[in-house]
Amino acid sequence: MTGRDGERRHADMTVPGQADSAWAQELLDHLRPTGRDIARVVDWLGATVGASLVSLCDENGTPLAGSPAPLDEGLVTDIVSGRLASASWEGDGRHLRLIRVELPPPAAAGVLAVVRTAPFDRRAGDIVTHTAAALELLLRARRTDATGHRLARATSDLRLAILQLLMVEDTSAARRVAAGLWPGLLDTDTACVYVVESTPESRDRLAEACIEATREQSLVVRCPAVDAHVIVVTPRDTASADLRDVCRRHPGTFLGGSARQSLAHTAAAYGQAVSALAVAHFRPDKTAVYAERTHPERLMDPAVLRDWTIRLLRPLDTLAHHTRAELLATTRLGLEFTAVSAAKVLGVSRNTVRARMERVENFLGADFSDLAVRAAVHLALNTEAGLTEERTAATEAPVRLGELLTGPALRTWAHGLLARLDSDGRDLRGTLRAWIFAGGNAERAAQLLGVHAQTVREHVRGAEPVLERRLLAAGSDLYEVVLAHLASGAIDPPDLHIDLRADARPDVRPDVRQA
Repeated sequence: MTGRDGERRHADMTVPGQADSAWAQELLDHLRPTGRDIARVVDWLGATVGASLVSLCDENGTPLAGSPAPLDEGLVTDIVSGRLASASWEGDGRHLRLIRVELPPPAAAGVLAVVRTAPFDRRAGDIVTHTAAALELLLRARRTDATGHRLARATSDLRLAILQLLMVEDTSAARRVAAGLWPGLLDTDTACVYVVESTPESRDRLAEACIEATREQSLVVRCPAVDAHVIVVTPRDTASADLRDVCRRHPGTFLGGSARQSLAHTAAAYGQAVSALAVAHFRPDKTAVYAERTHPERLMDPAVLRDWTIRLLRPLDTLAHHTRAELLATTRLGLEFTAVSAAKVLGVSRNTVRARMERVENFLGADFSDLAVRAAVHLALNTEAGLTEERTAATEAPVRLGELLTGPALRTWAHGLLARLDSDGRDLRGTLRAWIFAGGNAERAAQLLGVHAQTVREHVRGAEPVLERRLLAAGSDLYEVVLAHLASGAIDPPDLHIDLRADARPDVRPDVRQA
């Protein structure tokens, strides 16, 4: 047996002699980044020294690699405690060599046991000694790698948590969370949102490239809803150029960006970025920024729109402020995307999203299965998000949605937008009107029109490039087209609770096949 100071191993892997250095080169190969596998090193040791058994175990005898070996507990305790650095034993036709191996904390140490039928010569002893040193290095590196992975995962989760807080307009909490690791990151009133699209397999590499390109001065998040997306929230004006450069350096990458928005409107900016991303797929440089086109709400009387919004959402004013904000933010995302995607972005279950939206439906007396109702509530929620003044009571008489949509500028816009559909030889206008009336359900629209459901889907898909708006995915593009149908009179406005309080009478919907 060898005492604690009787044998020293060197981690520098000194080769004992050039005549027999092949094994040393093989051992060094196991230390390369592509070959760091403890089990493979133990197997290699057994094959190299002709061992019948090799085992690496911790202080409790639990195998870490190799096969379990029956060892003397007292001897193992002496080695683990440091009283002995190594030990040798022979008997019953076996030769045993035990060497102490330092383990990463909190473990104390382990034991490398090698059993041979032949005695250990100098070569075999050197190989076992150097392998034990190599195992210590690998164990230390594995712990370092594991710590790095845990830290990277925690940082990624923290970035996602900040984004989720921004999505529900809790900017104060988002700033507090971000201040610890990224001081000053959210010390801004406005920001832009970008969505970078690649493939799920290359997303991690793309996210790191975005972090490096923006010099960690942006919030870079792996999108929880779409595996191929990376979301970037940034106050920096130069971020657009930096991210475009990332796209140039990574083939098959697309970039969509929002207009500059208030930090509290991150969810709306995210919707703009996704809309721009769809356009980027048709651009030569594969990038696009949300276009400031004419939106229907900008053609409405601001004061009337404000009063209508306040009256529509007034039933929610009885709730606590944080509950009201949570319901409105969830509903805004749920109307902009699917419930599943909204749930992933917010970090809640899809049932939670649906439950919150159902509460809003009940408060507003609305039916979200009706696309016209969804478009009206979406209009109100976006208007409410932009209100910076105190929400005082409206002084004028209640205005119905139909009256809100009767302005000459809005009607001109609506007729001009829908007139684009007439350039197609198919009856895109009639199909789209029936599809909206049917709540976006192709089968029900097909029954109304007396055609096949696939025809309805093809017509709706064909209307997208004509109108330059996405229709098959929920969101602002779809609701703008719905509002155009309402403003033009192609579809009657839905019945909302404020309309009924204003002594309005429900409109009778026309036959969409003849409207």
